[in-house]
Amino acid sequence: MIEVKNLVKTFKDGPKETRVLKGIDFSSASGEFVAIMGRSGAGKSTFLYQMSLLDEPTSGEILIENKEAHRMSEREKMLLRLAEFGYVFQDYALLPELTALENVVVPLLMQGLTKNAAEVKAGEALEKVGLASRFDNLPGQLSGGEQQRVAISRAIAHGPSILFADEPTANLDRESSAVVMKLFEGLHRAGQTIIMVTHEDEYAKFAQRVVTLDEGKIVSERKS
Repeated sequence: MIEVKNLVKTFKDGPKETRVLKGIDFSSASGEFVAIMGRSGAGKSTFLYQMSLLDEPTSGEILIENKEAHRMSEREKMLLRLAEFGYVFQDYALLPELTALENVVVPLLMQGLTKNAAEVKAGEALEKVGLASRFDNLPGQLSGGEQQRVAISRAIAHGPSILFADEPTANLDRESSAVVMKLFEGLHRAGQTIIMVTHEDEYAKFAQRVVTLDEGKIVSERKS
């Protein structure tokens, strides 16, 4: 499903260069749930952003279903992200002026669906995460856990090949975190490929495999 070869990411600040990723090799099979762990500053989120084509690596190769994503134009990457990827961030990234349903509808419209078709898919996705009664609520009228469930709905509504999650429980209390992780567990059982950054051992246990980064390198891998 995804393969990374000798991935390097260097950030520049004037004459200063900081190499955050130092030649990472990684692969994930279709249907696999992988947790990426490591201390703060280890490069976890940077690694996820490179794999998910939200940022440009300094060097290295990224293959998505055998497509050489690192050689694609920006437009080709954008289209690949829209069609094949789903994203869940720790800050939810919802549009505050739109309802829960509208937040899920927007990316579906960008993919070319009609308004009616997009609303049907969005409604089904919200029902899947237990928010059938919250379609018309604005993000500010929802709890943090509910907002994250809207974000998950938005990420899965189009049936992505890969779901990328960056610390999806970071801003949630224990109860809401458990709800989110149970949703991820259910998605994985249904065949969803998930790559998730987390710093919590108890949530990494939901994954099949745990990859640990330290100082920009993979230092261990284990089955959960």
